Amino acid sequence: MEYVLYGAENQAEIHYAMAVKNNLYDALEYAGQVEEAAKSHRKEMKRKKEQGETSAEEGRKTPGAGEFLSGFWSGDRLIPSITVTIFFGSEEWDGPLSLFDMMDVSDPDVLACMDNYHVRLIAPAQMPDEEIMKFQSSLREVMLFIKYSKDRENLSRVLAANERRFREMERRAADVIEAITNSGIKYDDENEVVNVCQAIQEMRKESEQEGRLMQAQESAKKLYEMGLDTEKIAQAVGYAVETVTGWLGL
Repeated sequence: MEYVLYGAENQAEIHYAMAVKNNLYDALEYAGQVEEAAKSHRKEMKRKKEQGETSAEEGRKTPGAGEFLSGFWSGDRLIPSITVTIFFGSEEWDGPLSLFDMMDVSDPDVLACMDNYHVRLIAPAQMPDEEIMKFQSSLREVMLFIKYSKDRENLSRVLAANERRFREMERRAADVIEAITNSGIKYDDENEVVNVCQAIQEMRKESEQEGRLMQAQESAKKLYEMGLDTEKIAQAVGYAVETVTGWLGL
């Protein structure tokens, strides 16, 4: 069987040295694999020595000087390590996407002597919807919401097109959306499933009510400054006289 190790580097902000950071992660992973291989070989040689076995009996060669020095034998193989950066911002990633992008070097002779390292980036603002839809987990809805979090019209379109999944979203995914977008979504923390569509509708309804209230308060103050009595002001803004007098501090 073949294995690949995937690591996710989650970013709420753009990291302008991500190529170096991820390169270090992968290098440390490979160094750790080499060390594990060395430990395994040392343990095996110790076992054989204690049991009086010979390498010939095991059908294995004695490690050469280079193998013994490195701890990594010629037949050993590393497991590929791939680090993926997931950017949870709604803006486009404008940071370097490779080591070469972080350098001011254009001489091809110099670049030919160097190994580049590329950042494998997942950023919703730079991904077509078709690409985001390929995700099978709730990361799909998280990415879609973040991408259109500042575009009310398109966000409504996305919510309607994926209504079932947004109505049955994992609470942890809803937590990520709220933490990243600060959208004001309210839901019960004890629920494992969140109806994001309903939460958005309630949030917008509450926002509209607050907007109408603020408008009524401003209108009441202006009418009072114009000399109208509180009863006429209350009738004009559609609120009780007691409420209007409270706004005006009377």
